[in-house]
Amino acid sequence: MSNLILFLPEPGMSWLIVIAIIALLFGGSRLPQLAKALGQSKKAFKEGLSEGEEEEQEKKRKEMAGNQPASLSSVDDEALFDEARRRARLRVGEGNVPEDRK
Repeated sequence: MSNLILFLPEPGMSWLIVIAIIALLFGGSRLPQLAKALGQSKKAFKEGLSEGEEEEQEKKRKEMAGNQPASLSSVDDEALFDEARRRARLRVGEGNVPEDRK
């Protein structure tokens, strides 16, 4: 068991061992193809992430646009007064209005 512990490489050597094993498995001629395929996969993954983020931002923008109240110029005066009366009745019912304003 102590012989096995002595065989373990230093931390910096582990990368060299991994590279040597990959070179033996795939051969020198296939390593450039493997690196190119890995690079293309990484690029496609990043593009997919950025597209997902753009879609999420667009969805949030659409939600925010839908939640914005109508501008006051598009609402007639009578509708504004009706809404104010309705809210005043709600406040009185909840007890949020001071006694001198009831």
